Amino acid sequence: MKGFGNIMKEAQKLQQQMERMQAEVAQKTVEATAGGGMVTVHANGKQELLSIKIDPEVISKDDAQMLEDLVLAACNEALRKSRELVQQEMGKLTQGLKIPGLGL
Repeated sequence: MKGFGNIMKEAQKLQQQMERMQAEVAQKTVEATAGGGMVTVHANGKQELLSIKIDPEVISKDDAQMLEDLVLAACNEALRKSRELVQQEMGKLTQGLKIPGLGL
């Protein structure tokens, strides 16, 4: 039964490390752009969008669809980069192990 106690200690240690990593990654940000920088989006490691910047030259009431597409593309790319950031940090913690329920 001594082995089980060690497993539990290791599991608790891993949980604490994960909580620390999640707090750290939440403070990190990623940036994504679309349209050659006409739309820029920042997101954090919690997959929250923090800001959207739109070049005023792109704003046209005659071509709202293009602007919508650029914003959507930049948002999706920022969220993809945010998920990638979390996976990289998780990989450092688990040292490459695939643990069901821990990845995104």
